[in-house]
Amino acid sequence: MKIDGTAFRSLWLDETDHWSLRIIDQTKLPWALEMPRLATLDEVAHAISAMLVRGAPLIGATAAYGVAIAMRADPSDHALQHAVTTLAATRPTAINLRWALQRMQGVLQDHPKSERAEIAYAEAAAICDEDVATNRAIGKHGLALIKSRATAGRRVNILTHCNAGWIATVDWGTALAPIYMAHDAGIDVHVYVDETRPRNQGASLTAWELGKHGVKHTVIVDNAGGHLMQRGAIDMVIVGTDRVTNAGDVCNKIGTYLKALAARDNGIPFYVALPSSTIDWTLADGLTDIPIEERAATEVTTMTGRALDGSITTIRIVPKDSPAANPAFDVTPARLVSGLITERGICSADAASLAAMFPEYRTQEAA
Repeated sequence: MKIDGTAFRSLWLDETDHWSLRIIDQTKLPWALEMPRLATLDEVAHAISAMLVRGAPLIGATAAYGVAIAMRADPSDHALQHAVTTLAATRPTAINLRWALQRMQGVLQDHPKSERAEIAYAEAAAICDEDVATNRAIGKHGLALIKSRATAGRRVNILTHCNAGWIATVDWGTALAPIYMAHDAGIDVHVYVDETRPRNQGASLTAWELGKHGVKHTVIVDNAGGHLMQRGAIDMVIVGTDRVTNAGDVCNKIGTYLKALAARDNGIPFYVALPSSTIDWTLADGLTDIPIEERAATEVTTMTGRALDGSITTIRIVPKDSPAANPAFDVTPARLVSGLITERGICSADAASLAAMFPEYRTQEAA
């Protein structure tokens, strides 16, 4: 996508040192556009755990380059296992992380140590290129859903939660890819953007990238979605996901489940956009089997933003002695999902439909 007319991916190899990685530091958006350089395994691991990079597909791609960087420093079997273990521990919920690490380890483990660094960088680049192609395909399939509601030139109002745009992937995004394509096709599309407390990925990230692309949008507090649905202001909901079970349960940013409930109560379609790498074929019950990341309480008790004097500051918003809980994700049962938008098309959120859409994955898992 583009930032002020310049084409960007969300991560790329450094122009002066092609062994190191450049990223967009998402913790600084929308106040500043900073692109730090990652040159060590520890720096990559920190970037993932501290959410300088976030979004399930981008986490996986970044981790793949983390393995490559580690192999350049030390291509031994011990270093490979250490890299995989270190990166796997950074974020427990997003399945793309495990998928990418397993893929990297599988490619590298049977090659001579002298070849591992070059192979690792090539495989990480392939993961990134595939992610772009996959998300472009998701966008095309989702575009058909938006077109079907853009009758007689009427505006299509879409609600989204958290950030599943191009900065959450290598490019295009998942939930936002159909919206970008609709906008570029001249469809009158408008996005209601949930703020997505506690980290405000909607208000700070989704609003930022939609604005840079010229897509009409309105930021709303998380609790306003049901109200808007009751009044006919929402045509459809499209969200991303960090993990989907083989039975169609969807794990996404905390608050997604409540949007799905409100959508069902108001007869509004609730779609989830995802690449096949986000499907965990080993799990069937999202409520009992998916590990939910519990993040620091400070994300709830404090908030960072631009003060009226222009400075960036962090303030405490709850009483000093009040504790806070911070589950980062929730699970939306498959019965509340109208459809899964994948790179191969749209399918129902159930085991039979997913297996029919991706038969080779089920075969591989069974083997």
